[in-house]
Amino acid sequence: MNTSGEAKTAGTILIRGARQLLTLQSRGSRGPRRGAELNDLGIIPDGAVLIRDGVVKELGPTRRVENLADARGALEVNAVGRVVMPGFVDSHTHLPFPPGVPSLDPGGAMRVVMTSSSKLLAGKTRLHLDAMARHGTTTTEAKSACGEDAADIKILRSVVSLKAVPIEVYPTYLMKLAGASESRNADGTPEVMRLIGEFLPRIRRRGLAVFADLEWEPEASLYPVFLRYLEAARELGLERKVQDRHPSPTGSVRAAVENGALSIDHLCRHDSLEMSLLARSSTLVTLLPSTMLFGGGTAAPARELVQGGVAVAIGSNYNPLESPILSMQTVIWLACRHLKLTPAEAISAATINGAHALGVAEKTGSLERGKSADLLLLNMGDYRELGHRLGANAVHVTMKRGEFIYREGKVGPPPGKG
Repeated sequence: MNTSGEAKTAGTILIRGARQLLTLQSRGSRGPRRGAELNDLGIIPDGAVLIRDGVVKELGPTRRVENLADARGALEVNAVGRVVMPGFVDSHTHLPFPPGVPSLDPGGAMRVVMTSSSKLLAGKTRLHLDAMARHGTTTTEAKSACGEDAADIKILRSVVSLKAVPIEVYPTYLMKLAGASESRNADGTPEVMRLIGEFLPRIRRRGLAVFADLEWEPEASLYPVFLRYLEAARELGLERKVQDRHPSPTGSVRAAVENGALSIDHLCRHDSLEMSLLARSSTLVTLLPSTMLFGGGTAAPARELVQGGVAVAIGSNYNPLESPILSMQTVIWLACRHLKLTPAEAISAATINGAHALGVAEKTGSLERGKSADLLLLNMGDYRELGHRLGANAVHVTMKRGEFIYREGKVGPPPGKG
């Protein structure tokens, strides 16, 4: 997989004068944030960040950082009046699928995938990634979701083939089981066992996925099959994820926690036993507030999860057909408006906890010495505006590993009036 790591860095850069520098620095535990920690953004008024070779070298009050010997001769970026913060980490998307039009049903969309070239799929995905970078996302994942071997392989290959894309992309294989439930038994159908025994190892050998995701179904007879899938993924060295949007407990939470899944997504219920399991584990719940707009989904019990000590992330659930929101700014607004998160909680969930949901928090998701310089300059003077503003892109600059991957353009006069 090729990511923005191949780009050359801009040497030494000093971003100075930020009205609010949101660092989200760790203050103890290196695990995901939970409870009251979500509201601690590590704000430095009049803050500065010194970047060298794509990595955060130093950060703190502007007066101190700009007087460091390492800051001499640095390229200066004036952030006066602006919020500077980590880039968004979108940990749940369906970016590559499908490249069609909104009128397509899932079956028609899969046919479009099968009749499209990998080059076309990759080109469409690149356009989505460019738009995400303009809106402040610096790290994301991309799921296959066809439920058909050839289509899933084509989608994953299109993601892996991307060269010099602006943001970092982690491909995910999502297993969706099709067919009547009565055809399955405790050992799983031959098709399911083939996916576990043959298809998953093939994906791993070809380096087509970092994550093995699973769309959970509530049938009790499928529980052993799902456990085998998660165990097989772990044995292959693939990180695990689970999706469960059912309103009643299904066993998915226990399976996710016991198999070390990074996250369980789409969770829309409040069960005390499951809450206790999650609160004692490192498995995050990824909240997807856009589902309330496009899927008629039930609102996730976000406040109960936060108050119960469960670590939460938020993702866009971007799908060109079913959930066409790729701006994490909008997702933060939705999380504040509909899930009742505070702006600070939503920002933590969209940055450092999103990074934990992808297993990359040691290198991104916060601004700390030694971490990748993935950051944003926003056209606002207070971070709380993210929970209030809707419909306008607030990003002035997006940086990935110290590279300017997006700069806000100027609006010019009409032709002939310049």
